[in-house]
Amino acid sequence: MSPLTSVDRKKTAVICMDYQIMNLGALPKEKANMLISNANKVMAAARKKGVQVIFIEIQKGEKTPETEIHPQMVRLPGELVFTKKKSAPFSTTNFDEKMKKAGIDTLVIMGIYTGGCVVSTVKWAAEMDYQMFVLSDCCAEHDDEFHKVLMEKLLTHKATVVTANGFIDILAKI
Repeated sequence: MSPLTSVDRKKTAVICMDYQIMNLGALPKEKANMLISNANKVMAAARKKGVQVIFIEIQKGEKTPETEIHPQMVRLPGELVFTKKKSAPFSTTNFDEKMKKAGIDTLVIMGIYTGGCVVSTVKWAAEMDYQMFVLSDCCAEHDDEFHKVLMEKLLTHKATVVTANGFIDILAKI
């Protein structure tokens, strides 16, 4: 796969997955704060360039305060929120239908956890012919080595893996 080097603002969506209180609270505070900061920077840069921002949350049981999207995540009125029941949004929501209807063919993926929602979403999206960026420092795992292996060895086969700042630099060119 050739790495992506540009985006079309009208055909791209930034996907912020599972940035929920329960998931970020299970990570070391310093790591959680870094993820929130990086994700908010990416979303602000995307919005400035007219790129759609979408939130995806996982809800396997009843909604509780811990399942809410983290309050430090900057969400704007009107931004879509999909609630899924499994790791990837494709099987339990109308996410694909909404993306296709909006003309979205490129996904920029940020998510907690790398081995869960990120890998699952990349695999589904690749099967559905989306182009993808995965933002390595906007994704996390409990085990940093596992995260690193997924980013460097697995996800690079289906997506362009870059940092938050690397993607912001790509956005700056449009």
